[in-house]
Amino acid sequence: MGIDAAADVCRDIVDRVGEAVIADRAFLETVVTGMLARGHVLVEDVPGTGKTLTAIALADALGLEFNRIQFTPDLLPSDITGTHVYDEHEGTFRFQRGPVFANIVLADEINRAPPKTQSALLEAMEEQQVTAGGDTYQLPNPFFVIATQNPVEMEGTFELPEAQVDRFAIKATMGYPDLDGEIELLRRRAGRDDQSPSVETVLDAETVTALRQVPETVRVEEDVLEYMAAVTRATRDHRHVEVGVSPRGTQRLFEIARARATISGREYVTPDDVKRVARPALAHRLVLTPDARVDEVPKSAVIDRILDEVPVPTI
Repeated sequence: MGIDAAADVCRDIVDRVGEAVIADRAFLETVVTGMLARGHVLVEDVPGTGKTLTAIALADALGLEFNRIQFTPDLLPSDITGTHVYDEHEGTFRFQRGPVFANIVLADEINRAPPKTQSALLEAMEEQQVTAGGDTYQLPNPFFVIATQNPVEMEGTFELPEAQVDRFAIKATMGYPDLDGEIELLRRRAGRDDQSPSVETVLDAETVTALRQVPETVRVEEDVLEYMAAVTRATRDHRHVEVGVSPRGTQRLFEIARARATISGREYVTPDDVKRVARPALAHRLVLTPDARVDEVPKSAVIDRILDEVPVPTI
C-alpha cells in the first residue's frame, strides 16, 4: 500500500467514525494516528462525552475482532489475561484465554480498577504477549488497546501508574461538542430507532496490517531527527518537570510523527508534524514537580513552552 492510498483509507476511517461520534475531526485523526503508529491510545474526559462510543466505532470501522473490558474495583488481573482451569475429561489444566486476546481491546474506565489490575496490561501492550503459569501466549496481530478514563479528580478513580501511562503512544481529550455539534447529536438520534449508532466496516485484518506498515516507508531527515531528540531532552531539564520523557517516549514521538505524515499524504516528516503530535505524544509522560502540581501547571503548557524554545529546523 502506498502513501496516497493509506491517506485515503485513513480519511475514510475518520469519516466513518465521525458518522457515529460527534467530536472534533482533529481528535478523531489523533486516535487514528495512534492506531497507525502501532501504538495504544488513552482517551480521558468526563462521563458522557463519547469516549466508549469512539472506541466501539473505530473497532467497527476497522472490521477487527473486538473485546470490551469494563474495569471495576473488584476486577482481577486474571479476569483480563486469562487463567488455567482444570479439564475433567483430559485430567489436565488448560489455559482459558481472557478478553485481552482480541485485535482491539477496549479498556473501559481503566482507572476505576486498582493499579495491580491495571498493570496486567503492561506485558500485553509492550510485547504483544501474555505470560501465565510460566507459559507465554502470543496475542493476535494486529493488536491495539484503546483505553478510556475519567479525570482522576472524580470519585472512585485510581491514578494510572507512570509505567502504565508510558505504554500509551497517545493520550487525547474529547471535550464537549459545540452548540451545532450537540444539535446534530439530537438530530441523528431522532433519525434512528437505536440509542447507539452503527458504523460501516471499511477494512479487514489484512488491510489494517498493511496500513500500519506504511509509516515505516516515511522519510525523516537528520535535522528533523535532531529536532525530535532536542524536544524530548528539553523535558528533562524543564523547571516544572521532575521526570521527563523517556527514550521510549522519544521513539514513540518518531513513530507518531511518521504516522501523522502518512495521514497527510506525505512521504517525509516536517517539523510541523512533530509539533502537531507533541502534545498528545509527550504530555502524559511527564511527571511534574510538587510545586508545579500545587500551582496546577498543565502538562500541555510545558510541552508548548518547550516547542516555543527549541529551535525549529528549516526544511
